[in-house]
Amino acid sequence: MANRFIYTFRCLSFLLHRPPSSLPRVVLQHSPVTPFYSVYPRKISLGFSPMSYSSVNVVLTEGTPKFVVQEAEIPKKEKWRTKKRLKMQRMREKRKRKLASKTDPRRLTIKGKKQRFPNAEARIRYKIEKAKLKEAMLIEKLKKYDVPKLEGPTAEPEKLTGEECFYLKKMAQKQSNYVQVGRRGVFGGVILNMHLHWKKHETCKVICKPCKPGQILSYAEEIARLSGGIAIQIIGNDTIVFYRGKNYCQPEVMSPIDTLSKKKALEKSKYEQSLESVRRFIAISEKELELYYRHVALYGNPSCRDSISRYVLQNNCNGRESLQCSNARTVKSMGDIRCGHSDRETDAEVEDSLVL
Repeated sequence: MANRFIYTFRCLSFLLHRPPSSLPRVVLQHSPVTPFYSVYPRKISLGFSPMSYSSVNVVLTEGTPKFVVQEAEIPKKEKWRTKKRLKMQRMREKRKRKLASKTDPRRLTIKGKKQRFPNAEARIRYKIEKAKLKEAMLIEKLKKYDVPKLEGPTAEPEKLTGEECFYLKKMAQKQSNYVQVGRRGVFGGVILNMHLHWKKHETCKVICKPCKPGQILSYAEEIARLSGGIAIQIIGNDTIVFYRGKNYCQPEVMSPIDTLSKKKALEKSKYEQSLESVRRFIAISEKELELYYRHVALYGNPSCRDSISRYVLQNNCNGRESLQCSNARTVKSMGDIRCGHSDRETDAEVEDSLVL
């Protein structure tokens, strides 16, 4: 292939050195076809593998080369292929998201049918039992991500004088290099980034966000054990300054073996977050159950009160109905009495008229 290229370019140089009147038209075509190389006495054309649906032509007229770009339409077959590829890619992404959501610990539920409970106590107790089962499942899942610590001789940390500590703190404040510890916690990538910073800087800041109160000390101990650095200062509740040491030498394997990968650290953080929320829910439910017992001790069982209130309401309704019936009877009797008096009066008037 190289020999053919050299031969064609030699032909081009030969044609360029000829007089302008005898120069032929030289065209370099770029077309979406298979590679070909052809040499003719009056026309030389070079073809290449397809890169796009446009052609670039080099035209030599009167000794001046010109580039001509001609765009061609994409054939229907290729359009259909691109649409199909896009559709398949979207389907793959959707399948991947669905699989990720299935393995998400927040979707971890205890299977069971919906139940109806006679009172509030049974409902709260059922919720607590279900949450405790989920807590046990999450603890079992988290056991997979426990990495045993390496056993071996540990190097004693170097002792720094007060002047050296003061100088290193001032130097760390002026420098802007830092390593972020996020929701994944301390994993192999954090230690790797620290060693990369220590290649050019003596100190490195580690910013821990989010960080619970008191967790910064455990982070400092763990990072110092894994990296071999010295924690010289803790700024606020989320920043630690580490010194690499006087006789620092960059290790061959910068991410320790007894640490998790980035993916596994994220999965572990999800399970820990879910476990924390489940424990918080159990504490709230137990407090709610305690408040329910206090309410029952003060005011009695609400289910009994409900039955009593229903009985009282029923009796009131029956009493109202009986009163209405008795009132109707009295009204009817009074009407009958009035009718009797009127009949008597009419009979007396008739008798008087007959006498007269």
